[in-house]
Parts: sequence; C-alpha cells; structure tokens
Amino acid sequence: MTAPIPAAPAAPATPATSASPAPESGRTVTVAVVQAAAPLFDTRAALTRAEELIREAVTERGAEVVVLPEAFLGGYPKGLDFGITVGSRTPAGRELFRRYHAAAVDVPGPEVDTLAALTRELGCHAVVGAVERQGGTLYCVALFLGPDGYLGLHRKLVPTAAERYLWGQGDGSTLPVVDTGTARLGAAICWENYMPLLRTAMYAKGVDLWCAPTVDDRDAWQATLRHIALEGRCFVLGASQYLRRDALPADLRPVQGDEPDTVLIGGGSVIVSPLGEILAGPLRDGEGILTAVFDLDDLARARFDFDPVGHYARPDVFTLHVDESARATVNTV
Repeated sequence: MTAPIPAAPAAPATPATSASPAPESGRTVTVAVVQAAAPLFDTRAALTRAEELIREAVTERGAEVVVLPEAFLGGYPKGLDFGITVGSRTPAGRELFRRYHAAAVDVPGPEVDTLAALTRELGCHAVVGAVERQGGTLYCVALFLGPDGYLGLHRKLVPTAAERYLWGQGDGSTLPVVDTGTARLGAAICWENYMPLLRTAMYAKGVDLWCAPTVDDRDAWQATLRHIALEGRCFVLGASQYLRRDALPADLRPVQGDEPDTVLIGGGSVIVSPLGEILAGPLRDGEGILTAVFDLDDLARARFDFDPVGHYARPDVFTLHVDESARATVNTV
C-alpha cells in the first residue's frame, strides 16, 4: 500500500442497513459511512466515540473503509457566534475560542496515534473529520488512516462563511490520494465539493472512492454528491453529522434554540454509485451507519462513456495548473 504522492448523551440505537449483494467478479470493497456527532469540547469522549463507531463498522458491518463526518474530533460548533460582530470581539467569545482550541487535536499527536493503532488492529482504512491545532491556528481536516497506521491528511482549502473566524486555509500540499490496494481514496470537505478546479485536480489523481465529510444537511446537498459521482465517475461516500442541542455543554446558547431536542445538524449521509445511483441513504432523523458493497468493475463501466480528465477532456483547449507546494510564512535556511 502506498500513501500520499462532555460526557455525551446516550446515543440512539444505530440502525442496521442492508448492504448490496456482492457481484460475481469478486472485485469488491465494503464501505461504511457513519452519521453521528461527538460531544463538543470533550476530546477524550469524542475519541472514544470515534473508536466505537469505527470498530462497530468493521467488526459488525464488515467494512473495509469507514468515513466519519466533518470535524468529528474537535467538534463543529453549529449555531455559536463566538461573540463576533464586524470590527468587534468580546471577552466571552475569546474564552469560547480558547475552549475550542483546547479541544482540537495535534497531528501527529495522541489522538491520531490511537486511531492509527485501531486501524492497524482492524486492518481497515478510515477517513476521519477533525479539527487540527497548529500553534495559534486551527484547520478543518480529513485524517487518512489504514492498516499501516496514519497515512496523511487533507486540510480544507476554503472554510465557509463564519468558519473563517475559526479555521485557517489549507494549501496545495495536502491533497492526498491513498491507494488501499484495491481502490484509491480521496476527500473533499463540505463546500470544497463545490470547487470545480479542486474536483478536477482530484479526478486527475485517479480517485475511485470520493469521501465527503460534511455538516451540510440540506436536501440540495444530495444533488451535489450525485453530480460528483457522475462527473468523476467515482463512488461517493457522504458522511454528515447528526447533532442535537443536548449534545452541547449546558452553558452554550446556539441560535437555533435551547430545547434539548432541537436539531442543529440533520444528517443526510448517503452512498452513491459512479452513475449517480443512491446505494444507501440519505439517512435522516438520527445517528446510524450506512453500508454498501461496491463492485469495483462499475468504475470501468461508468468511465466507458465519460472520463473528465481522459477521453472526455480537451487539453488543447483547457489546462489546469495545480501548485502542491507547502506555503510557510517563515522559511529558514
């Protein structure tokens, strides 16, 4: 295999889902998409929950690849404003950011080591959404892990709207595609999936399993993921959080309301075929795990009549330059 060129409230029961029957060719991979939320500002509990969900997906559902939602480790503070108005910050907002910064994970670090040990033990691959801490800056990332442990990460290139108060921007140096030995994994986080040039760059790297950790729960998001499956002729694994008010610490006041059962992020996780067919989901109204068995020969069948960076491309008319160099503020020699 090659790698890149709060105590939580009781979780609802995880619904079982039926995997599609294995194809006759035998070139298959079983995947799982997890829809859940970890407790905010409690990294230990979040890590424990991630371990439990990955283990369940592998040992009880037979998954070889598991995808967890955006910001699962570190948390997605939906509905919090951090005391920000244009030209102004508050002491309370600064203290809230301190708590958020403290809940993020270091890469490398103990949380990543724990997940790496788990995927080595289980012999699986996992893509896990996290908030990475580097100095005073946080990044929204997707961690890649496998039977060989930690394989690399992708940093979200453009945080969306108010996320820019919290997260820095990634650069071109973290656009990995990981070869599992049977298929190639890549990831785009939430609204990065709307970036056509990013998609094109990832298609050129030969992505077979497109992982989309997110917190976008809109019905319209389903069209986006189905479009990517059709455009990239790849399988798409969309993992969203399902988050209620009672998963947040009691002292917080999300704008959506303070009733315990108020839904802050409504799920919508889904698995899509390379021809845009929904294989599992969308999952609504609670936590759960979706599974599917992919016939990898479907990749060739789908690319027969469309390959966006191959026989359906026009390099004489269009070209794309991708800068994958790391961008450091200070360079020492």
